Amino acid sequence: MTHATAQELEAALDWVRASPREEGVVELIVRRPDVDEREVLEAAELDLERGLVGDRWADGEARPGRQLTLMNARAVELVARDRERWALAGDQLYVDLDLSVENLPPGTRLALGTAELEVTGDLHTGCAKFTERFGPAAIRFVNGKAGRPLRLRGMYARVVVPGTVRRGDVISRL
Repeated sequence: MTHATAQELEAALDWVRASPREEGVVELIVRRPDVDEREVLEAAELDLERGLVGDRWADGEARPGRQLTLMNARAVELVARDRERWALAGDQLYVDLDLSVENLPPGTRLALGTAELEVTGDLHTGCAKFTERFGPAAIRFVNGKAGRPLRLRGMYARVVVPGTVRRGDVISRL
């Protein structure tokens, strides 16, 4: 599959900016049981200690401010170009919601399913694997002048109320 060009990504930026601000939908849930392994789930348990239960986040040097990653579903659709490739981005929750710093500053709480999350201030920028999978234009797009404040590469959150989240659940600002 060919990677999206900078022109294609920039042309769709207004569509990404039009993501819902108050209430959106959980489009995809992915567990990462081991390095480079992905399990697409219909439902997942979110736990105070482990984040997404069964995910490798809690293995090794787990950082509380980086317990979960959320990525805007419209942004991943642009860079992945195929829904079957979304999970390659390496995030756990893909949501149709405006994840921008302006809309969801650190400390903002989100309800999804029976769980609650808190947005952290840790910066999520992507890695060499993201560039390899989606191309150099994609990493520049998500981390560039427009992409960084919109958190197009995604954002970190931590679980503050454990519970269950399902694909199709509403995610809303509290």
